[in-house]
Amino acid sequence: MFRLIENANRSLAAAFCVSAALSMPNLAGAQEVTLQTQDGNTVSGQLIEFTDNVYVIDSVLGRLNVQADQVECIGAACPSLDAGPVVWEVSLWGGRRAFTEHLEKLAELVDAKTGGDFTLNLVYGGLAAPAENLDGIAAGTFEMAQFCAGYHPEKNPSLNVLELPFLGVQTLEQELAVSWAVYEHPATQADMARYNATLLMPTPLPQQNIMGTGQPPTSLTDFQTMSIRATGGIGDAVAALGANPVVLPAPATAEAMASGEVRAVSFAPHAHVAFGTIENGSWWTTNLNPGTVNCPVVIHTPALDGLSAEHRDALLSSVDEALDHYINYYTEVTLRAWDPALEERGVIQLTFGPDILATINSAVAAPSAANWIIQNTIDGLPAQELYALVRDTLAEF
Repeated sequence: MFRLIENANRSLAAAFCVSAALSMPNLAGAQEVTLQTQDGNTVSGQLIEFTDNVYVIDSVLGRLNVQADQVECIGAACPSLDAGPVVWEVSLWGGRRAFTEHLEKLAELVDAKTGGDFTLNLVYGGLAAPAENLDGIAAGTFEMAQFCAGYHPEKNPSLNVLELPFLGVQTLEQELAVSWAVYEHPATQADMARYNATLLMPTPLPQQNIMGTGQPPTSLTDFQTMSIRATGGIGDAVAALGANPVVLPAPATAEAMASGEVRAVSFAPHAHVAFGTIENGSWWTTNLNPGTVNCPVVIHTPALDGLSAEHRDALLSSVDEALDHYINYYTEVTLRAWDPALEERGVIQLTFGPDILATINSAVAAPSAANWIIQNTIDGLPAQELYALVRDTLAEF
């Protein structure tokens, strides 16, 4: 099951605060209770009072004032905590689509497991712009969000290894495996900790390809000077074609295509449908496969720390099932409908020969990886180790 969250537990000392008065007589009628933190530490004592969501107990450590949202109270004397359902705001963008199916399933599972006492409110736009979701998590503006590393590579250097071009990822299962491997690395977790963020799960996406307008390119020279929306390492692959990579948030791409700001857009199939670029496209590359974007789901760490043990378990125990649902949906619904959608709109499908693909790959893959390793090693990231981790994980398939 999910392995990253354990590092987010608070210590016993962080939950139990000893007041200035180290001891006091037990009040008449006081009864013993046990307070347990999320990582299993406990302290017992006589419950003196419960006021303003704070337990006051007389223990062997002296008088303790303990926030109720930091512990579980065990014992007949524990007060009833009727604070109403817990609602988390989840910042997304666009609309419901294959890209968000794991979040839709996660919300459904959490609601069912808690009887509606813990709810994930999925907000499609309105909480933050796509490129500002990580900042919103850092500020605690909302409890959960999805973001894509390529929107702000300077903020998540460790994740950028997953967006290097031509890594050799072929399936959603491989993309899921390399994402988990990188997410569990200490350098990645340290990256996210700078933003009060805890990684919950990946959004495994297939390889992107390019949807363009106008006359289809008939040779590599036709790509030269073409403006193509592409982020992260995919931008390197596009540049190797002689094109000009342009970074745009996904919701802005259809308008940019229609206005001529960009001639083409690099997306995975679901995004070409969800953001309308398929409606403007006249051609599509079937097998360029330059890479993909990495778009994790993250939690505001203090919000995670504040969950009750029951709610925490409901959330974390639902991750694997949510991802299974996502991969099945993407494979059986989205990808099955893709070719018919292209045919219906008369989109010309361009397939590159192996010689051209090999030339592009050799010109882009190794240099991009080498440059990324050198630059990020200078910046203090264990870049070679992260890159080797990706390669070793893929070698297991």
